[in-house]
Amino acid sequence: MSDDPLLRVSSVSKSYGQRVGCADVSFDLWPGEVLAVVGESGSGKTTLLNCLSTRLMPSAGSVDYRMRDGSWRDLYRMSEAERRLLMRTDWGFVHQNPADGLRMTVSAGANVGERLMAIGDRHYGNIRAAATDWLGRVEIAEDRVDDEPRAFSGGMRQRLQIARNLVTGPRLVFMDEPTGGLDVSVQARLLDLLRGLVADLGLAAIVVTHDLAVARLLSQRMMVMKDGRVIETGLTDRVLDDPRAPYTQLLVSSILQV
Repeated sequence: MSDDPLLRVSSVSKSYGQRVGCADVSFDLWPGEVLAVVGESGSGKTTLLNCLSTRLMPSAGSVDYRMRDGSWRDLYRMSEAERRLLMRTDWGFVHQNPADGLRMTVSAGANVGERLMAIGDRHYGNIRAAATDWLGRVEIAEDRVDDEPRAFSGGMRQRLQIARNLVTGPRLVFMDEPTGGLDVSVQARLLDLLRGLVADLGLAAIVVTHDLAVARLLSQRMMVMKDGRVIETGLTDRVLDDPRAPYTQLLVSSILQV
Protein backbone atom coordinates (compact mmCIF):
# COMPACT_ATOMS: atom_id res chain seq x y z
CA MET A 1 0.00 0.00 0.00
CA SER A 2 1.05 3.58 -0.59
CA ASP A 3 2.27 5.73 2.31
CA ASP A 4 -0.49 8.22 1.50
CA PRO A 5 -4.25 7.66 1.46
CA LEU A 6 -6.20 7.93 -1.78
CA LEU A 7 -9.21 9.63 -0.21
CA ARG A 8 -9.53 11.81 2.89
CA VAL A 9 -13.06 12.30 4.20
CA SER A 10 -13.51 14.98 6.86
CA SER A 11 -16.75 15.60 8.81
CA VAL A 12 -19.07 14.96 5.86
CA SER A 13 -22.71 15.66 6.69
CA LYS A 14 -25.88 15.84 4.62
CA SER A 15 -29.25 16.95 5.90
CA TYR A 16 -32.63 17.48 4.28
CA GLY A 17 -34.29 20.07 6.46
CA GLN A 18 -34.69 18.37 9.84
CA ARG A 19 -33.87 14.93 8.47
CA VAL A 20 -30.27 13.75 8.75
CA GLY A 21 -28.90 11.81 5.78
CA CYS A 22 -25.42 11.37 7.23
CA ALA A 23 -23.61 13.21 9.99
CA ASP A 24 -19.96 14.00 10.71
CA VAL A 25 -18.38 11.08 8.84
CA SER A 26 -14.57 11.05 8.67
CA PHE A 27 -12.12 8.40 7.44
CA ASP A 28 -9.16 7.81 5.13
CA LEU A 29 -9.23 5.26 2.31
CA TRP A 30 -5.95 3.74 1.15
CA PRO A 31 -4.94 2.56 -2.32
CA GLY A 32 -6.02 -1.03 -2.83
CA GLU A 33 -8.28 -1.03 0.24
CA VAL A 34 -11.92 -2.12 0.17
CA LEU A 35 -14.17 -0.45 2.74
CA ALA A 36 -17.67 -1.79 3.37
CA VAL A 37 -20.35 0.58 4.66
CA VAL A 38 -23.14 -1.45 6.25
CA GLY A 39 -26.43 -0.76 7.96
CA GLU A 40 -30.16 -1.20 7.56
CA SER A 41 -32.26 0.72 5.04
CA GLY A 42 -32.35 4.38 6.04
CA SER A 43 -29.06 4.20 7.94
CA GLY A 44 -27.46 6.81 5.66
CA LYS A 45 -25.02 4.59 3.81
CA THR A 46 -26.25 5.42 0.29
CA THR A 47 -26.46 9.13 1.10
CA LEU A 48 -22.82 8.95 2.24
CA LEU A 49 -21.79 7.08 -0.92
CA ASN A 50 -23.48 9.70 -3.11
CA CYS A 51 -21.71 12.51 -1.23
CA LEU A 52 -18.32 10.80 -1.57
CA SER A 53 -18.82 10.27 -5.31
CA THR A 54 -20.00 13.91 -5.73
CA ARG A 55 -23.46 12.83 -6.91
CA LEU A 56 -24.74 14.77 -3.90
CA MET A 57 -23.24 17.93 -2.45
CA PRO A 58 -22.90 17.63 1.34
CA SER A 59 -24.23 20.19 3.77
CA ALA A 60 -20.82 20.29 5.49
CA GLY A 61 -17.39 18.68 5.37
CA SER A 62 -14.80 17.97 2.71
CA VAL A 63 -13.50 15.10 0.60
CA ASP A 64 -9.95 15.32 -0.75
CA TYR A 65 -8.69 12.99 -3.48
CA ARG A 66 -5.08 12.26 -4.37
CA MET A 67 -4.65 12.66 -8.12
CA ARG A 68 -2.32 10.50 -10.20
CA ASP A 69 0.36 13.22 -10.08
CA GLY A 70 0.29 13.10 -6.27
CA SER A 71 -1.51 16.43 -5.80
CA TRP A 72 -4.57 16.70 -3.54
CA ARG A 73 -7.86 18.14 -4.76
CA ASP A 74 -10.97 19.04 -2.81
CA LEU A 75 -13.69 17.27 -4.79
CA TYR A 76 -16.33 19.87 -3.99
CA ARG A 77 -14.11 22.71 -5.24
CA MET A 78 -13.58 21.04 -8.62
CA SER A 79 -15.50 22.26 -11.63
CA GLU A 80 -18.31 20.09 -12.96
CA ALA A 81 -16.17 19.25 -16.01
CA GLU A 82 -13.26 18.15 -13.79
CA ARG A 83 -15.54 15.89 -11.75
CA ARG A 84 -17.05 14.36 -14.88
CA LEU A 85 -13.57 13.58 -16.20
CA LEU A 86 -12.67 11.92 -12.91
CA MET A 87 -15.83 9.80 -13.10
CA ARG A 88 -14.94 8.66 -16.64
CA THR A 89 -11.29 7.87 -15.96
CA ASP A 90 -10.12 7.38 -12.38
CA TRP A 91 -13.41 6.27 -10.82
CA GLY A 92 -16.11 3.71 -11.41
CA PHE A 93 -19.64 3.51 -10.02
CA VAL A 94 -21.47 0.17 -9.92
CA HIS A 95 -25.21 0.63 -9.39
CA GLN A 96 -27.50 -1.92 -7.74
CA ASN A 97 -29.73 -1.81 -10.83
CA PRO A 98 -27.43 -2.37 -13.84
CA ALA A 99 -29.85 -0.45 -16.09
CA ASP A 100 -28.84 2.70 -14.19
CA GLY A 101 -25.22 2.22 -15.22
CA LEU A 102 -25.66 0.91 -18.76
CA ARG A 103 -27.08 2.14 -22.04
CA MET A 104 -29.66 -0.53 -22.63
CA THR A 105 -30.19 0.12 -26.35
CA VAL A 106 -26.58 -0.12 -27.55
CA SER A 107 -24.46 -3.27 -27.76
CA ALA A 108 -22.45 -4.78 -24.93
CA GLY A 109 -19.26 -3.89 -26.79
CA ALA A 110 -20.37 -0.29 -27.25
CA ASN A 111 -21.21 0.00 -23.54
CA VAL A 112 -17.63 -0.90 -22.66
CA GLY A 113 -16.09 0.98 -25.58
CA GLU A 114 -17.84 4.25 -24.73
CA ARG A 115 -15.65 4.64 -21.64
CA LEU A 116 -12.54 4.35 -23.82
CA MET A 117 -13.89 6.87 -26.30
CA ALA A 118 -14.58 9.25 -23.42
CA ILE A 119 -10.84 9.34 -22.66
CA GLY A 120 -9.87 9.91 -26.27
CA ASP A 121 -9.45 6.49 -27.89
CA ARG A 122 -10.70 6.70 -31.48
CA HIS A 123 -9.27 3.51 -33.02
CA TYR A 124 -12.27 1.25 -33.63
CA GLY A 125 -10.20 -1.95 -33.76
CA ASN A 126 -8.48 -1.21 -30.45
CA ILE A 127 -11.77 -0.27 -28.78
CA ARG A 128 -13.53 -3.43 -29.96
CA ALA A 129 -10.57 -5.61 -28.95
CA ALA A 130 -10.46 -4.06 -25.47
CA ALA A 131 -14.24 -4.42 -25.09
CA THR A 132 -14.13 -8.07 -26.16
CA ASP A 133 -11.24 -8.76 -23.79
CA TRP A 134 -13.15 -7.23 -20.88
CA LEU A 135 -16.30 -9.19 -21.68
CA GLY A 136 -14.19 -12.31 -21.35
CA ARG A 137 -12.79 -11.12 -18.03
CA VAL A 138 -16.29 -10.78 -16.61
CA GLU A 139 -17.35 -14.15 -18.04
CA ILE A 140 -19.50 -12.94 -20.95
CA ALA A 141 -19.02 -14.93 -24.15
CA GLU A 142 -17.22 -13.13 -26.99
CA ASP A 143 -20.09 -13.84 -29.39
CA ARG A 144 -22.38 -11.64 -27.23
CA VAL A 145 -20.33 -8.49 -27.96
CA ASP A 146 -22.95 -7.15 -30.40
CA ASP A 147 -25.98 -8.06 -28.25
CA GLU A 148 -27.82 -5.37 -26.32
CA PRO A 149 -27.94 -5.55 -22.49
CA ARG A 150 -31.72 -5.89 -22.56
CA ALA A 151 -31.13 -9.40 -23.98
CA PHE A 152 -28.98 -10.31 -20.95
CA SER A 153 -29.91 -11.81 -17.59
CA GLY A 154 -29.64 -9.68 -14.46
CA GLY A 155 -26.31 -11.26 -13.50
CA MET A 156 -24.88 -10.71 -16.99
CA ARG A 157 -25.99 -7.08 -16.96
CA GLN A 158 -24.22 -6.56 -13.66
CA ARG A 159 -21.04 -8.16 -15.01
CA LEU A 160 -21.28 -5.95 -18.09
CA GLN A 161 -21.64 -2.86 -15.88
CA ILE A 162 -18.49 -3.93 -14.03
CA ALA A 163 -16.58 -4.30 -17.31
CA ARG A 164 -17.77 -0.86 -18.45
CA ASN A 165 -16.47 0.65 -15.21
CA LEU A 166 -13.10 -1.11 -15.10
CA VAL A 167 -11.98 -0.83 -18.74
CA THR A 168 -10.34 2.57 -18.14
CA GLY A 169 -8.23 1.29 -15.25
CA PRO A 170 -9.79 3.34 -12.42
CA ARG A 171 -8.16 3.57 -9.01
CA LEU A 172 -11.38 3.92 -7.02
CA VAL A 173 -14.74 2.22 -7.51
CA PHE A 174 -17.98 2.98 -5.67
CA MET A 175 -20.45 0.10 -5.39
CA ASP A 176 -24.05 0.48 -4.26
CA GLU A 177 -25.48 -2.93 -3.26
CA PRO A 178 -23.68 -4.61 -6.20
CA THR A 179 -25.33 -8.00 -5.62
CA GLY A 180 -28.76 -6.72 -4.58
CA GLY A 181 -31.75 -8.29 -6.33
CA LEU A 182 -29.80 -11.25 -7.73
CA ASP A 183 -30.44 -14.93 -7.01
CA VAL A 184 -28.16 -16.41 -4.35
CA SER A 185 -26.21 -18.58 -6.82
CA VAL A 186 -25.73 -15.60 -9.16
CA GLN A 187 -24.65 -13.45 -6.19
CA ALA A 188 -21.98 -15.97 -5.20
CA ARG A 189 -20.53 -16.07 -8.70
CA LEU A 190 -20.54 -12.28 -9.00
CA LEU A 191 -18.89 -11.83 -5.60
CA ASP A 192 -16.16 -14.28 -6.51
CA LEU A 193 -15.57 -12.39 -9.77
CA LEU A 194 -15.53 -8.99 -8.02
CA ARG A 195 -13.14 -10.17 -5.32
CA GLY A 196 -10.72 -11.48 -7.96
CA LEU A 197 -10.86 -8.32 -10.08
CA VAL A 198 -10.37 -6.00 -7.09
CA ALA A 199 -7.33 -8.00 -5.97
CA ASP A 200 -5.82 -8.38 -9.47
CA LEU A 201 -6.20 -4.69 -10.33
CA GLY A 202 -5.27 -3.33 -6.89
CA LEU A 203 -8.50 -1.31 -6.77
CA ALA A 204 -9.67 0.79 -3.87
CA ALA A 205 -13.40 0.45 -3.38
CA ILE A 206 -16.21 1.66 -1.16
CA VAL A 207 -19.02 -0.90 -1.05
CA VAL A 208 -22.42 -0.06 0.40
CA THR A 209 -24.35 -3.15 1.42
CA HIS A 210 -26.88 -4.39 3.97
CA ASP A 211 -25.51 -7.92 3.47
CA LEU A 212 -22.80 -8.74 6.01
CA ALA A 213 -21.68 -11.77 3.99
CA VAL A 214 -20.91 -9.46 1.05
CA ALA A 215 -18.95 -7.19 3.40
CA ARG A 216 -16.92 -10.10 4.75
CA LEU A 217 -16.08 -11.45 1.31
CA LEU A 218 -15.11 -8.14 -0.31
CA SER A 219 -13.75 -5.79 2.34
CA GLN A 220 -10.80 -5.46 4.68
CA ARG A 221 -12.43 -2.72 6.76
CA MET A 222 -16.02 -1.98 7.74
CA MET A 223 -18.06 1.00 8.92
CA VAL A 224 -21.43 0.39 10.54
CA MET A 225 -24.01 3.18 10.19
CA LYS A 226 -27.21 3.88 12.08
CA ASP A 227 -29.40 6.99 11.80
CA GLY A 228 -26.82 8.70 9.59
CA ARG A 229 -23.90 8.20 11.96
CA VAL A 230 -20.95 5.81 12.04
CA ILE A 231 -21.33 3.83 15.25
CA GLU A 232 -18.53 1.29 14.78
CA THR A 233 -15.54 0.88 12.51
CA GLY A 234 -12.65 -1.56 12.29
CA LEU A 235 -11.20 -4.51 10.42
CA THR A 236 -14.08 -6.45 8.88
CA ASP A 237 -13.38 -9.77 10.60
CA ARG A 238 -12.99 -8.04 13.97
CA VAL A 239 -16.27 -6.13 13.63
CA LEU A 240 -18.19 -9.24 12.57
CA ASP A 241 -16.57 -11.68 15.00
CA ASP A 242 -16.35 -9.35 18.00
CA PRO A 243 -18.84 -6.48 17.53
CA ARG A 244 -18.58 -3.79 20.23
CA ALA A 245 -21.60 -1.55 19.61
CA PRO A 246 -24.97 -2.96 20.72
CA TYR A 247 -26.48 -2.16 17.30
CA THR A 248 -23.68 -4.06 15.51
CA GLN A 249 -24.21 -6.99 17.87
CA LEU A 250 -27.89 -6.97 16.91
CA LEU A 251 -27.08 -6.87 13.21
CA VAL A 252 -24.65 -9.77 13.47
CA SER A 253 -26.93 -11.87 15.70
CA SER A 254 -29.89 -11.37 13.36
CA ILE A 255 -27.85 -12.85 10.49
CA LEU A 256 -26.70 -15.78 12.61
CA GLN A 257 -30.28 -16.58 13.53
CA VAL A 258 -31.47 -16.78 9.92
